[in-house]
Amino acid sequence: MNRRDLLILSTGAGAWALAARAQQKYARVVGFLSGASPDSYAPFIAAFRSGLRETGYVEGTNLTIEYRWAEDHPDWLPALAADLVGRKVEAILAGGGAPGVAKAATATMPIVFVTGADPVAAGMVTSLNRPGGNLTGVSFLTGELLPKRLEILHDLLPGVTTVAVLVNPKYSG
Repeated sequence: MNRRDLLILSTGAGAWALAARAQQKYARVVGFLSGASPDSYAPFIAAFRSGLRETGYVEGTNLTIEYRWAEDHPDWLPALAADLVGRKVEAILAGGGAPGVAKAATATMPIVFVTGADPVAAGMVTSLNRPGGNLTGVSFLTGELLPKRLEILHDLLPGVTTVAVLVNPKYSG
């Protein structure tokens, strides 16, 4: 092999190696923990993926999501949360009754929660404007907003005197 062939080979191999390295993207790994089932969360997962795509994260390309579903078995949540912590995901998105369990599983890994409960009253954060610790998220404050919803219902339907409300007292949000 002469110098010219060696130079062409090494330059070609170097270029190939650089191209291969450029094509490899660092995949972020996040955990998704829920007490519900995948079927019940399907529209939310679709919206979640869409929002991620808008910010440049595409599942299977530069993002891996480790899903853990308790399938309406809250007693499964601690083991599922421990599994995500053991896998050292970069952050955990917790919903469906899982935020408190995720908080108990790690004090250092970032946890983003979605809940209907008051996160301060539930002990997830110290305050809404300064959550502190490793949790932050969104609360719909469903219990706190119930009186206002009834007031709006009464304004819309003033003749209605009886309203039924279905609740699950075991659901912590």
